[in-house]
Amino acid sequence: MEAIKLENVSKSYGDIKAVKNLSLNIVKGETFGIVGPDGAGKTTTIRMIMGLISPGSGMITVNGISVMSEKKKAQKSLGYLSQKFSIYPDLSIDENIGFFAKINGVTGFNERRDMLLELTGLINFRNRPAGKLSGGMKQKLALCCALIHKPEIILLDEPTVGVDPVSRRDFWEILSDLKKDDITIFMSTPYLDEAERCNRVALINKGEIIISGEPGHLKDSVDFMILEVVPEDLTTAREILIKSEDINFQMFGDKVNFVISKGEALKYSEQIELPELFGIKVNTFRIRKPNLENIFIHLIKDSY
Repeated sequence: MEAIKLENVSKSYGDIKAVKNLSLNIVKGETFGIVGPDGAGKTTTIRMIMGLISPGSGMITVNGISVMSEKKKAQKSLGYLSQKFSIYPDLSIDENIGFFAKINGVTGFNERRDMLLELTGLINFRNRPAGKLSGGMKQKLALCCALIHKPEIILLDEPTVGVDPVSRRDFWEILSDLKKDDITIFMSTPYLDEAERCNRVALINKGEIIISGEPGHLKDSVDFMILEVVPEDLTTAREILIKSEDINFQMFGDKVNFVISKGEALKYSEQIELPELFGIKVNTFRIRKPNLENIFIHLIKDSY
């Protein structure tokens, strides 16, 4: 039985179609990520699974329980970490966790609370007001609050947006530890590097799935490669490329990624040097498989 199942789910806000005929099957114990830009429908999808808003059409079940007809029963299996900080700034860490334990009907939670504080590295800050915590620590506290009632499934809405890189790494280490308890994780993120950590992902744009599957399989399934170039002068390279309508390229920091066919990749791989490309002087180059970010940008390039 699937932990979460969506069948042809749609949701509109007036004339805006936030989610369009979305179908997903999330297997128990896996980490599943929905990835897309702002406005892709990620938060709407999570809020519908949580039962906070109703779909316009379609069916959603959690552990086989209909979210629409048995919302309270379905929500007992769920922990939810919202996009915005959902903790009370005037309460301490312990008091926040205690409050969420009580509203979920949990008693005798001290041992569970201490275990979560150890897991998240918050044990030495337990008496500090939540409003005095850093962004990363606030998200760790919010995760503790979401887990205090031992949910089988946790829904994470862009949990690492706005936190520093070290906190992002720590957050993912915590999620890895949670996997030992066979918890199902369903999360949204705008970060493609985070999607690489999921068992499966769905890349969505404008409320629709454009591709889904295991990250490794997705990278193997596309019919193109990446020619990654470090130009001598990035500004000049950008000016040349922007003026061209026929060159398929993506800019990443000091690198330019050219989307090329596998045949072209073979040709370039046989070259020891590449002094110039499209009038751009080249420092270094290499051929590699596309990552999820390359794939996503390539697939949605014509929709903007």
